[in-house]
Amino acid sequence: MNFDPVLLADRMAPMKAAGVWRDETIDVHFRRALENCADKLAVVGYRDGQPEPVRLSYRELDRRVDLIARGLAALGVGKSDVVTFQLPNRWEFVALSLACARLGAAANPVMPIFRQHELGYMLNFAESKVFVVPTVFRKFDHASMARELQPKLPHLKQVVVVDGDGEDSFDHVLMREDTPPLSGPGLAPDDVSLLMYTSGTTGEPKGVMHTSNTLFSNLHAYMATMELSPSDIILGASPMAHLTGYGYLAMLPLILNSTTVLQEIWDAARALEIVRDEGVTFSMASAAFIADLCAAVEAGSPVSPQFTKFNCAGAPIPPVVVQRAWDLMGMRVCSAWGMTESGAVTVTEPARSLEKSGISDGRPLPGIEVRITDASGTEELPVGETGNLLIRGSSLFAGYLKRPQLNGVTAGGWFDTGDLAYQDSEGYIRINGRSKDIVIRGGENIPVVEIENLLYRHPSITTVAVVGYPDRRLGERVCAFVSLKPGCTLSFDDMTAYLDKQQVAKQYYPERLEIVEDLPRTPAGKLQKFKLRETAKSFGNGQ
Repeated sequence: MNFDPVLLADRMAPMKAAGVWRDETIDVHFRRALENCADKLAVVGYRDGQPEPVRLSYRELDRRVDLIARGLAALGVGKSDVVTFQLPNRWEFVALSLACARLGAAANPVMPIFRQHELGYMLNFAESKVFVVPTVFRKFDHASMARELQPKLPHLKQVVVVDGDGEDSFDHVLMREDTPPLSGPGLAPDDVSLLMYTSGTTGEPKGVMHTSNTLFSNLHAYMATMELSPSDIILGASPMAHLTGYGYLAMLPLILNSTTVLQEIWDAARALEIVRDEGVTFSMASAAFIADLCAAVEAGSPVSPQFTKFNCAGAPIPPVVVQRAWDLMGMRVCSAWGMTESGAVTVTEPARSLEKSGISDGRPLPGIEVRITDASGTEELPVGETGNLLIRGSSLFAGYLKRPQLNGVTAGGWFDTGDLAYQDSEGYIRINGRSKDIVIRGGENIPVVEIENLLYRHPSITTVAVVGYPDRRLGERVCAFVSLKPGCTLSFDDMTAYLDKQQVAKQYYPERLEIVEDLPRTPAGKLQKFKLRETAKSFGNGQ
């Protein structure tokens, strides 16, 4: 693969001079662990149906990574080749990522939910040489799907099946003792180390390219802000094929020389047992994970006094969830905002979490700048005024694979995130919706996030999303999609009476209420509002 990381050139000299780009790959940090704490646990992997987790020290993980890297090299994988793996949160995921770095290859994790349609495009577009899958996961036969795809993909030389028992099994192909030692250079700090597809909610997904310098500059700043250290034990429950899981739950613990504890299928009650048994201190995921943990504690699951910090990203966190986690678990929930193209951009530090997490998405991490502008992107808006959120800095991606025309970065280095936000006097930002999510009714902008936060406080409601639906006269009207707590009911009149008590401007009231069992989410728990907007299109009254 001939990568073209076009967005690096202008940043290289200033970022390296400032020490923000440290010119370190993951190998540097891993070697440090082998020198200083080789027998410390690196990965603890819990799998459903297995009575005991897999426990790998840094020394043992290094042995397995070496075998995998040699096995990949024997398949012809080398510098700048792409290795795609569709794995849940297992030790093999972490080991494959490390093995790619040793070869100079690009790791391309993809979500287990993808099927032939998405994977056929992604594997072909990336010219992937090797595709690693589980045999069966969540009752789906990934091995058969991968074997079916291979003849249609000219670049794909090998399918590898974790837990397989044939010629293409992980153990047979990648864990052989008879492969020759590695030779040649591994990954360089400005090589593309990670290829990760965006969700592709509109059109074909885009392949986001990151280097060690772009990604790790963010992780170092994040570790300092979240006050993480080698003594932390980190729960990896959010899917690692998203940047949250890959960066902050797989790579970050290795950089710290700490321990990551993997849970392959999310179950809040089981997670709390793992947290207690392993001494977990920190995790990162969407707000839905925190809501699930709170519900599990209320149902009798154990509380661990060591599990004191949780970072939430993906959507604004309702203030009630922040307070609930503190009251039930003594946990500081820190808000964050970011995207695949940049990693975490803003984070609320733990000391301010109870005060700020429910009303903001944090302040920019060191090395990152933000601007909030008018629709043209030229005029910066004052404090408190909502506009387009632009970012630039050390962790901005290296470009979209084979699509530099879509990079969307100005000559000054600013990237338009597509999000709407405002900033307070202390520099904390609040995401106020996507530019495409904004609801304008009769010329009036509806404060979507504000209405959602108010409805979250209703005692019958567990989750809520507010979207627009078409109306000929007003342009748009407002619908609230709501899921309820067990045994609770809510009528449209109940909702409006509640909003009356909150003294909300009547122009902001939803004109329709839809009760649903659950709101559509990605596997990482991020709300998929685009699906709700599609549903709401049918509500248009044509008046």
